[in-house]
Amino acid sequence: MNPTIGVVVFPGSNCEQDAVEVVKDLGAEALLLWHGSPEIGDVDGVIIPGGFAHGDYLRPGAIARFSPAMESIVDFAEKGGPVVGICNGFQILTEVGLLPGALQKNIGLKFLCKTVNLQVESTNSILTSKTQIGVELKIPINHFEGNYTCSEDTLNDLKNNDRILLTYKDNPNGSMGNIAGICNKERNVVGLMPHPERACHDLLGSTDGIPLLQSFLESANG
Repeated sequence: MNPTIGVVVFPGSNCEQDAVEVVKDLGAEALLLWHGSPEIGDVDGVIIPGGFAHGDYLRPGAIARFSPAMESIVDFAEKGGPVVGICNGFQILTEVGLLPGALQKNIGLKFLCKTVNLQVESTNSILTSKTQIGVELKIPINHFEGNYTCSEDTLNDLKNNDRILLTYKDNPNGSMGNIAGICNKERNVVGLMPHPERACHDLLGSTDGIPLLQSFLESANG
């Protein structure tokens, strides 16, 4: 049976339709979830897409974390449900406490919109299970606050427990450890700044996002 993926929509989200289109192209069902509703329905996985939730006021994700849908998503994740946060979604996941660390302004204080080279560091996650360690992926980024930061203890924990999933080959934003994507201890919650949903068609210049999203859909399918 094809999984149903919930894609959360906040005021200011702008990547939800991209996520829906790719999910459907890869054979799953997609359901838009309004942030103001506490009900997320009978979904098998959740994507928190990119954009500028609530205009990124205060700081990205700081207001979105209090949206009613997030309480249900936290509960879903804590029960083992697969959750992926892309770009602004990654920021929201750190704000709500499902992932450690924070995303701050890019080094150089410039908005970045370009394709970058990533390296797969771990296949032990819901987003990288269908990839191989060491493989390079061309995936676009589109952010101003994508500079991942955390304490040294947290960074060591991420490294020692194989929780760094993707790194930048040529760090564009100053992220600690060249980090582009991480997972939680249970490995069912993933956050990444690059946009795999924008690398799933030849016309967009890369299809390297497909194995990442296929991994996610496979995990959602149980």
